[in-house]
Amino acid sequence: MKKHSKIFSTTIKAATLVAISFTWCGSSIAQETKTSIDKKQFDQVTAKAIEFLRKSQADDGSFSKELGPGITGLVISSAMKHGLTHEDKMVAKGLKYLESFVREDGGVYNEKSLYKNYETCIALMAFADANKNGKYDKVIKKAKAFVKKIQWGSPEDSDSDKMEYGGAGYGKHGRPDLSNTSFLVDALKKTMDKNSESDKAALQRALKFVSRSQNKYSQHNTTEFARKASKEDQGGFYYTPANGGESKAGKTANGGLRSYASMTYAGLKSMIYSGVKKNDPRVKSAIEWIKKHYDLKSNPGVGQQGLYYYYHLFAKALDAIETDVITDANGKKHDWRAELFAELKSRQRDDGSWINPKSSRWEEGNPNLVTAYCLLALSYCQQKNSTVKK
Repeated sequence: MKKHSKIFSTTIKAATLVAISFTWCGSSIAQETKTSIDKKQFDQVTAKAIEFLRKSQADDGSFSKELGPGITGLVISSAMKHGLTHEDKMVAKGLKYLESFVREDGGVYNEKSLYKNYETCIALMAFADANKNGKYDKVIKKAKAFVKKIQWGSPEDSDSDKMEYGGAGYGKHGRPDLSNTSFLVDALKKTMDKNSESDKAALQRALKFVSRSQNKYSQHNTTEFARKASKEDQGGFYYTPANGGESKAGKTANGGLRSYASMTYAGLKSMIYSGVKKNDPRVKSAIEWIKKHYDLKSNPGVGQQGLYYYYHLFAKALDAIETDVITDANGKKHDWRAELFAELKSRQRDDGSWINPKSSRWEEGNPNLVTAYCLLALSYCQQKNSTVKK
């Protein structure tokens, strides 16, 4: 009996040691494979960026005013996402500058601007972020009515089969594109009145255009481009199906439009913001494209062009689908928040700003704009689900 008791005791001890060993090893493995964001480093990066912007602001409150009020709006919104309030000196001056562009028709844009949707949507979001005690209620209401008015199509429009329907654009004729429509969706979501049928209808019209900008043939998209989509492009998005269609990544041999990353993330985010569920085939298809083209060194499909615009959409979209990890086509798991932070940290200049040194297309040689993009992207790296070291 004593012998059996001794064996039993020895077995228990061994099992306990094994359990402890496995527990320790499991913890070790988790630490080795789990990336994280150091809070001190994160705060240093964002503080340097905001300090750069403080020094870069003009006396009238603007940032790069030669390019209109859009960049000022982006800077102010990006700063407020990192703890600055409407009472902060830089923010207050920027808001006052934006107020000078409020028009009688409700829009917020530069005189003779060809970018009325873009400029108004950005200002609308900045005012919404700063709307304490209802200060901007009237401005927001009128601005929202304005962007809905210039949106292609209306509830009474029976010709919803037009490629332009639901979209927003720029230029003399306002030809719609996914980039402008993405800003419209952001603004509508930010200021959504749940009791407003008009707001809901505008968002659903935008969704129709967004769906037609995806390389996926379905009941939501019967365009010739969806029919011609190559296997490589399936699920991704392009610039616009309107006016004969266009993709900044070019066309396929049979006339299809190539998918590229910045528009794919813009499309995915816009679908989620418009109420499309994660199990919807459109969303699942977009995520599959993303898994095949996961990259933080380039804007897949167009290389270095629009890289920082891509970063901010990358973060916004992946946050919208509520995922912490992306598993790429090779089976590698990516903590996208930690990887994005590391990438942006490595690219920050000594003065706290960012620019795109390899492509100035779409104004990415402008440090005010690019720094705003980076602060917007970084704001999604500090969400509650990210692994931030305290």
